[in-house]
Amino acid sequence: MSAPRARTAPGRPLAAPFAAVFGLLVAVEDGYLGWLLWDADPGWGRYLLAPAVLAVGALAGAVLVHRGRSLGRLSGSAVLAVFSVLPLLGLLGLVVLFAFLGGGQAVWWSLLLVVGPVGSLSLALQRPVRSWTRPGQLGRTVVRAR
Repeated sequence: MSAPRARTAPGRPLAAPFAAVFGLLVAVEDGYLGWLLWDADPGWGRYLLAPAVLAVGALAGAVLVHRGRSLGRLSGSAVLAVFSVLPLLGLLGLVVLFAFLGGGQAVWWSLLLVVGPVGSLSLALQRPVRSWTRPGQLGRTVVRAR
């Protein structure tokens, strides 16, 4: 016979603020990569749109996760995860490219930049954070006590 399960709504999970901070870090890294593109060719071109969209999306995901909100039918953690995966894939592509070209120091700097998206992705996909930002939950998570 199992003990009765009590349901409580404790509030924001511990991982949510850390996921938001890593989301801000991803937004800053996207801004930095955009600045590197702009610095190589000063001027406004379409190529600057991708880092700007990624930075705004990561910033929006971080705010949604911190506040426990969703964006329509999309949870805040899903927004943060999507805008963390895209820079992660781009940075891993840069790591492979720099490794292929033999740029030793550039490979290590690119690997250092991977920390932000990996941390954001791993924290945003945790169950308490996902349930905290689920649509219709109003920022509440349900924990089953044993």
